[in-house]
Amino acid sequence: MEFWGGFRVWVLTVCLIFQSGYGFYLPGSYPLKHVVGDELSVKVNSITSIDTEMPFSYYSLPFCKPQGGVKDSAENLGEVLMGDRIENSPYLFKMYKNQTDVFLCQTDPLTDDQFKILKERIDEMYQVNLILDNLPAIRYTKKEGYPLRWTGYPVGINLKGSYYVFNHLKFKVLVHKYEETNVASIMGTGDAAGVIPTVSKQELDVPGYMVVGFEVVPCSPLHNVDLVKNLKMYEKYPNPVPCDPASVSMQIKKGQSIVFTYEVTFEESDIKWPSRWDAYLKMEGSKVHWFSILNSLMVITFLAGIVLVIFLRTVRRDLTRYEELDKEAQAQMNEELSGWKLVVGDVFRAPANPALLCIMVGDGVQLLGMGIVTILFAALGFMSPASRGTLITGMLFFYMILGVAAGYVAVRLWRTICCGDHRGWVSVSWKAACFFPGIAFLILTILNFLLWGSQSTGAIPFSLFVILLLLWFCISVPLTLVGGYFGAKAPHIEYPVRTNQIPREIPPQKYPSWLLVLGAGTLPFGTLFIELFFIMSSLWMGRVYYVFGFLFIVLVLLVVVCAEVSLVLTYMHLCVEDWKWWWKSFFASGSVALYIFLYSINYLIFDLKSLSGPVSATLYLGYSLFMVLAIMFTTGTVGFLSSFWFVHYLFSSVKLD
Repeated sequence: MEFWGGFRVWVLTVCLIFQSGYGFYLPGSYPLKHVVGDELSVKVNSITSIDTEMPFSYYSLPFCKPQGGVKDSAENLGEVLMGDRIENSPYLFKMYKNQTDVFLCQTDPLTDDQFKILKERIDEMYQVNLILDNLPAIRYTKKEGYPLRWTGYPVGINLKGSYYVFNHLKFKVLVHKYEETNVASIMGTGDAAGVIPTVSKQELDVPGYMVVGFEVVPCSPLHNVDLVKNLKMYEKYPNPVPCDPASVSMQIKKGQSIVFTYEVTFEESDIKWPSRWDAYLKMEGSKVHWFSILNSLMVITFLAGIVLVIFLRTVRRDLTRYEELDKEAQAQMNEELSGWKLVVGDVFRAPANPALLCIMVGDGVQLLGMGIVTILFAALGFMSPASRGTLITGMLFFYMILGVAAGYVAVRLWRTICCGDHRGWVSVSWKAACFFPGIAFLILTILNFLLWGSQSTGAIPFSLFVILLLLWFCISVPLTLVGGYFGAKAPHIEYPVRTNQIPREIPPQKYPSWLLVLGAGTLPFGTLFIELFFIMSSLWMGRVYYVFGFLFIVLVLLVVVCAEVSLVLTYMHLCVEDWKWWWKSFFASGSVALYIFLYSINYLIFDLKSLSGPVSATLYLGYSLFMVLAIMFTTGTVGFLSSFWFVHYLFSSVKLD
């Protein structure tokens, strides 16, 4: 009872932290009805660039500010970790009322610092990200006759050393007639926080619309500064504003102000509200994903054939032959044993650094469980891009909860290696709770100092650092200790054979065994490298990744391949009388992380050619290292557990004295 009472307190604590600190919500969950004439406020997110991978605040540039001042919108934990900073903007629409030549503001004359930073952001190809009713602004262009989709629009453009800023925006809002549902109240989003009261019958008769599309066309016209001296925000600009995306005129200069204007048109669309994200989530190359899966299936079939041969032809044949002999013949055969049967007295000898192995396997189980559950939920649509930040938030939540599994597996494996001795389980549980999170915390802290120095919104605020530490030590660590407690109480796994006091000498090998272990990682890498390209493009090229169904299938295939690879290599090592299989089985499948890191470097050199500056490259390599370590723990755990089961099953069938 005390345990469950404490568990409820931990769950309540994490819920309060998520709710009070960051307004936990599911944006875009329900359609919002807007009556003709209702105000629609556009929000701004951080400006981003694939050249630097460092987001900055929208208002770090000399843009117009809203009349009531800049206000932050509700953000959840995942959004903050991703560098999103959603704020209100001066752009204001009225539902289904077209507006043209709307004057926004005239900035103060550009200072030297403002001019310099504006030029830098233009050179680094920063994009402005706008949001209306939870939909990011989308921009359509054509290249060689092919239509291209982009989210946001560039700050400006550099033509032959002259810098031009896009100071006029042409918006198109696609709307669809509101379709009444049985929902009495609607959960608010960042665009309409709060709960909408139940509507009356008279209000239902009023025609309403839902926003199903948000497009933007940036232009750079040259405004007459003298005409706007007495104009106020949202008043009409005296002359028609030409908007030609193919030409630019507003060149920026030091000491010169910039005039911003916009126009908006509403257009009724056949797109229904549930389909409004299709334009963002539509991903080309589905055939490539299927090719990746078929390629993985071929690798699995090949390895499965090898495993089948090992089990049915080799192991079964040897065991059957052994069981058919009488005791005298068995005793004689014991003197003539060869291959894996020779290491029967050493195969379960404790490995070097057993505590570290137990800790890494426990952390690997935690990461694997988090990955499977998160990707499954995302594939079922619970973590769509419409719900910004929920993917990261969900990963953190599942990771903390699965600390129970990490502690249980680490301690039970520790007791198995120590032949049932439960002493030291608290130390193993504590280290399992701190080992991988400690490495992640160290990497993220170093990278965060770089982001702080660059004044990027990607930097984690100090207050969030405190909250993450509280989540770690108040939720994750106690749950891991609880799992370790159950692992200490659970019966340890009995070895089927006794271990000799004197270790057997391993005969010299023709090739170094670690060379074979490192080479084994090529097979798991071959199952995921195609999908890895799409994931890397999503992370570093600003593309939306939402084929989580494919990703879940690839993850399952990867687990199968890792298990088969480690099993085959473990058997090969035992056949050459190498009984030190524990760590080798872990790194046989875990070595796939090495190839992923090499692929990341290749991606940096050949695909991210425009990545500018040592800070950006350091950030890329740091985040890649963090990802690679998580993959190594996960795949290594799969390989070790499958090999442990195989060795236990193999020698449980042998009765040698």
